[in-house]
Amino acid sequence: MPITKYRTFEEAENALWCFYPTENYYRRVSGFFELFCKLSPPSYPTGVFKYKDINDANRQKFEWDISRAMQKRSK
Repeated sequence: MPITKYRTFEEAENALWCFYPTENYYRRVSGFFELFCKLSPPSYPTGVFKYKDINDANRQKFEWDISRAMQKRSK
């Protein structure tokens, strides 16, 4: 990956955006997510859970994610 120098913060910030993604771009993003999942695989309790609505399900997932992060941090 080449090193790019920027004169202003705005130039560097604009370089982060990809307005016209190519197939290679999607492969790189997919590879990044595969690497992330290998380094820190998601783990959730087994079983089937019932929720009143999607907000309750999202809240529960958020709580599992936070508790998992706190456990990793304490190690």
